[in-house]
Amino acid sequence: MSRNMIFKLARPENEPILSYRAGSKEKAEIKAKIAELKQEVIEIPLIIGGKEVKTGNIGKIRIPHNHQHLLAKYHQAGKNEVEMAIEAAKTAKYAWERTPWQQRVAIFQKAAALLAGPSRALINASTMLGQSKNVFQAEIDAACEMIDFLRFNCYFLTEIYQDQPESTPEEINSLEYRPLEGFVFAVPPFNFTSIGGNLTTAPALMGNTVLWKPASTAIYSNYFLMKLLMQAGLPAGVINFIPGSGSQVGPHVLDSPDLAGIHFTGSVGVLNSMYKTVGNKIDRYRTYPRIVGETGGKDFIFAHKTAEPDALVTALVRGAFEYQGQKCSAASRAYLPESIWNQIKDKLVKTTEALKMGPVEDFTNFINAVIDQKAYDSITAYIDYARKSSEAEILTGGNYDHTEGYFIRPTIVVTGNPAFKLLEEEIFGPVLTIYLYPDHKFEETLQLCDQTSPFGLTGSIFAHDNKAIAKARDILTHSAGNFYINDKPTGAVVGRQPFGGGRASGTNDKAGSKWNLMRWISPRVIKENLLPPQDYPYPFMEEE
Repeated sequence: MSRNMIFKLARPENEPILSYRAGSKEKAEIKAKIAELKQEVIEIPLIIGGKEVKTGNIGKIRIPHNHQHLLAKYHQAGKNEVEMAIEAAKTAKYAWERTPWQQRVAIFQKAAALLAGPSRALINASTMLGQSKNVFQAEIDAACEMIDFLRFNCYFLTEIYQDQPESTPEEINSLEYRPLEGFVFAVPPFNFTSIGGNLTTAPALMGNTVLWKPASTAIYSNYFLMKLLMQAGLPAGVINFIPGSGSQVGPHVLDSPDLAGIHFTGSVGVLNSMYKTVGNKIDRYRTYPRIVGETGGKDFIFAHKTAEPDALVTALVRGAFEYQGQKCSAASRAYLPESIWNQIKDKLVKTTEALKMGPVEDFTNFINAVIDQKAYDSITAYIDYARKSSEAEILTGGNYDHTEGYFIRPTIVVTGNPAFKLLEEEIFGPVLTIYLYPDHKFEETLQLCDQTSPFGLTGSIFAHDNKAIAKARDILTHSAGNFYINDKPTGAVVGRQPFGGGRASGTNDKAGSKWNLMRWISPRVIKENLLPPQDYPYPFMEEE
């Protein structure tokens, strides 16, 4: 690519969401791809320095809604493979960070084009089977959001690079946006294929090399995404794919003096552990590692007495139960005024009980399986706790079965205790806990909502009264990094609602915006003096 040009990208449009209606082309394609993937048990290697690496330490990938069905076997990294990946990243770094930004952008733009076109069905189908997502949840995640991350991040890069200091006739000033000095460790969760893609590609786009440790329960879709990036022209060693146990991979990565950054989404405990490890080893590193982390939430829907009942019910059902509540933004607690409860209770229960549950292959199912046995056990323990408590009532749901798949019925719990366990702790499953408050205690209950949870990720207010909305915005200022008015607290869109929260929810570096990309650069100011002074004295020295 010629160096003698300025390359300009228009601000992208968000990728349109396909409908998968009956008889549509996309529905036929995705069903065919699902059938094809289920016919084969693939072997997933590590990819280090562009080469496949097989360790013989095998893990298995099963379909969550049919855990007898083996989808794939994968090789797991250990200390030796981590060291290989670090060396591969170091080897690739010199050429990659000197690659013209136009060429880097072209690679990720091609990846977006591949994903929007010929690879869309594959990435969506692998997400549906590996992570038990219905077709709509896979489409908005693995296809649309990932495409948006790739395209918008390329555009944001140009916005960042264009931000330059003033020069004068005597001097030229510039900002060079260098990548970090070292490699970035990307550690995504299972619940969004697009998070796996963004945690790796965002630093790589800015010129960094990356070690990608996918969540063990998302390796299947993440592997196909890695192969797509390679197909798009990603050079060997820029991103190194190292699935494996966190306990076998993480400590060796964090021990490297070349660790320059961590891009993480997952639990509070793991992020806290990483912070502590980095802090204890701070004298070991060549540079202060950047830590960008998003953990979880205890996300809320708060209703005022002027809330529109039908919209509120829809937000509660979608916000709490889409993808089985396995979203860090899922609505898991609701504060509802007593006066509106009688208007919505029956409809909320009937709507929830009508949600059809089953495998993703049946497109009429709204609810699918939770991700694995560990999640199933954790979620059902909360349900059992509520069932046994004198302070709570299970309004609907509460049933579960893992004979064929990890199925849990959407569950609604009502409590009169604002400090009830299910209102305070993240459950990460299809459980919504409701606290009913007297209408005249609106402000007092807003304070409760703010103080009940250590998290600060997402939340929403439903009201027609503008003064009530303003009061909620004020009191809940730090309760949610993404705050919604008359909408559910899920579904942030790249470029429109940059995502992230504070408090125990993370570092709030806003995925889907240029603010996230700026964490992966280390600017250098360059001043060129066109008329350097010829002698040292200053005018003030001419007389005593």
